[in-house]
Amino acid sequence: MSDGVVGGVGYGYGLHSNVGAILVLFILLVIIVKAFCW
Repeated sequence: MSDGVVGGVGYGYGLHSNVGAILVLFILLVIIVKAFCW
């Protein structure tokens, strides 16, 4: 719980694996779109 980033990732994949996966895919999609648009 001391490390917010690791704790957040572990929380996302541990308790809400589906939500975590969707968020990761969404972030990757945004990065890809920005990479092609800019």
